[in-house]
Amino acid sequence: MRVKGRRRAVLIAGPTASGKSALALGLAKAQGGVIVNADSMQVYDTLRVVTARPGENDMQQAQHVLYGNVPAATRFSTGQWLEAVAGIVGGTEDEPLIFVGGTGLYFDALLNGFADIPEVSAAVTLQVQQEIQVLDGDQRLELLRREDPLAAERLKVADPQRLTRALAVKRATGRTLSSFQDDKHAGGLAGFDIERMVLDPDRDVLRKRIALRFEAMFAGGAVEEVEALRRLDLDPSLPVMKAIGVREIGDWLDGVAERDEAITLATIATHQYAKRQRTWFRNRFGDWPRRAI
Repeated sequence: MRVKGRRRAVLIAGPTASGKSALALGLAKAQGGVIVNADSMQVYDTLRVVTARPGENDMQQAQHVLYGNVPAATRFSTGQWLEAVAGIVGGTEDEPLIFVGGTGLYFDALLNGFADIPEVSAAVTLQVQQEIQVLDGDQRLELLRREDPLAAERLKVADPQRLTRALAVKRATGRTLSSFQDDKHAGGLAGFDIERMVLDPDRDVLRKRIALRFEAMFAGGAVEEVEALRRLDLDPSLPVMKAIGVREIGDWLDGVAERDEAITLATIATHQYAKRQRTWFRNRFGDWPRRAI
């Protein structure tokens, strides 16, 4: 139920290919409002098709913001996204805001605040990655316990990406990641009437959508986008270089993989990503209403 006199915000989260963008557009056309991107890959330019950004026709039917506005050579943080959202909140008067995307950390920061963690250089991150490559899971966790015991307790399992992040922050800043996380800034929707939802389609339906999506991407401009990205000669550690499809299409362009193999590998990677997203939303947003479309 909407609270009278309060500005409205709709938060639409969900895994990739769950129909979030279509739902957001339908709401914006029916009820008005500004669609705000909450996907960490769709903020970057160059990769519209690969990251499944809304097409030009959709963008013309309703106002969309924070889509493709960040240069590919940039490391765009959650804090920077939240700062951009603050500007939108202050500049759109009383219009409803419709946040849509699959990046759980963006939604978490929006509602609960965020930890302002300094940027860590790629060199430090690479050094940590090389160090933990030769360690098994128990050894990795023990290393983290020595440098950030609280982060190790929160992590519990030796997820390489999160473990690397915690170690790199400690070594780059001298402060533990957990200390930054416990020192949060405020979220961005104080005073809003907030409606939350997680799109949670049937697993088989989602798998079919993912398979069809990447086949269409490959034929609809994804190859040309990856070629354009490669011409920029960017640091391989940049977030945009890790977008699903970049490596797989690159392997096909280099003759390392056949076309069908590249599509299959990208589809598998997308399935795995969607599974991680669903797990994250289930664990962190378990009280949000579920909706299947």
